[in-house]
Amino acid sequence: MRPTSAPRRDASTSPDHTIRFVLDGRVIAVADAAPTTTVLEYLRESAGRTGTKEGCAEGDCGACTVVLGECDAGGQMRYRAINSCIRFLPTIDGKELVTVESLAGDADVLHPVQRAMVDQHASQCGFCTPGFVMSLFALYLHNPLPQREDVLDALAGNLCRCTGYRPIIDAGCSMSAYASPERWSRAAAQDAQHVTLLQSIQRDKMLTLPGFCAPRSIDELAQAYAAAPQSLLLAGGTDIGLWVTKQLRELPPIIYLGEVGELRHIDATPERLRIGAAVALTDAWQAIVTCHPALHELAQRFASPPVRNSGTLCGNIANGSPIGDAMPALIVLGARIELRCAERTRDIALEDFYLGYQKKDLAPGEFVVAVEIPTQQPATLLASYKLSKRIDQDISAVCAAVAITLNDGRVTTARLAFGGMAAVPARAHAAEAALLGQTWNQASIENAIAALAQDFKPLSDMRASDRYRLRGAGNLLQRFFLEHNDHAPRLRTHQALSPLSFDTGATL
Repeated sequence: MRPTSAPRRDASTSPDHTIRFVLDGRVIAVADAAPTTTVLEYLRESAGRTGTKEGCAEGDCGACTVVLGECDAGGQMRYRAINSCIRFLPTIDGKELVTVESLAGDADVLHPVQRAMVDQHASQCGFCTPGFVMSLFALYLHNPLPQREDVLDALAGNLCRCTGYRPIIDAGCSMSAYASPERWSRAAAQDAQHVTLLQSIQRDKMLTLPGFCAPRSIDELAQAYAAAPQSLLLAGGTDIGLWVTKQLRELPPIIYLGEVGELRHIDATPERLRIGAAVALTDAWQAIVTCHPALHELAQRFASPPVRNSGTLCGNIANGSPIGDAMPALIVLGARIELRCAERTRDIALEDFYLGYQKKDLAPGEFVVAVEIPTQQPATLLASYKLSKRIDQDISAVCAAVAITLNDGRVTTARLAFGGMAAVPARAHAAEAALLGQTWNQASIENAIAALAQDFKPLSDMRASDRYRLRGAGNLLQRFFLEHNDHAPRLRTHQALSPLSFDTGATL
């Protein structure tokens, strides 16, 4: 690939097959890049920016963290941390890229985030330190006075294997105490000249590269996919990126959804929430939790901030993983998905979308447009729980979601769904039947727990045994009862529970 520094000019005068983004106040044009070139590869191998590291190459360790900036419709800049190791370079076209080298700039003066890390002695070997700095930098730009919990959340996608986290957390808590820098202060990030430069490279036509295109409208997307249904639809790439970095797969032609304006919207009414297929998980979960506050813990534990900033909710749905944490909660809420093929559209219940392992009700050339989630009824009791080996940034062994309505102490509706228990996320119909019409008490819960064995025959794998999964699923149902029964002993619902919070009687 050939990176060059492009002059400031209107995007319409630039070829539609050149990737353009802003880096350190300059428009960078990259020609001849393979569509699966990652941002990390570009930085280290072409730009000579070796501060950004490769650790796991799958978006888990955070050593590769950089920050992406985008300008919204109101002319405000928004900066978010992402994993550069699984983000394909063409998907940052029209955006601003910030690396750890960007923070000090030509003056070689440490940014407050960097100075706090030094002053708090928050680094040992240093390999992962740039990633921590960039996650904290993203926090610095949008939160002027972060509290300890804010810092912990921001660092959920960063792993350090050679030191304790206390000094790193101290650095995050103290970085706002330093004088505001001339470069990369909160005010400088919103500078009008800064915004104007980014606006100058926005496109009115789709970016096209050999093996890659980025439609600008849903009609362009539908036409492109109908004409080439063997193409691969790419949203956030937090799963597809691993096909390249870990599985070394050659990908078919890519159609990128991230520039389709109609897919980037969230629409809310009193009856439902509609989330487009290109909406990032960060924004999707914020909207869902606003409607369904009981899902706060699930949203907080869903992957990590850099993954949520790139990945999309509809991508998680369309991927159809048996352990996708969003699906059980969406299924019990009665979510439906809108599908489109060429000019035809249809909608189906999310629970009917999954036909078998990695098999979905999708025709060739058909794609997910949006997911619609009903708002919660006041009488509904709702919760979702996740069992995993660690609290943050981990794949579930079991994910459970429960939605119950009661009338005079009896169960009038019951919807239970689980991930990790079968080849697809699925309802527990036998357990639901055991609850319907019954008094809401310990005996009915025990009957429902016993019925789970009729619903699921889970597998054993590296994350959990079949016995652990079945026992754990029952224990999560027991937890729900304890939290939603006035006569039962109360659990501390805001305390994070470990995978062994209940005696499972089984080993991993």
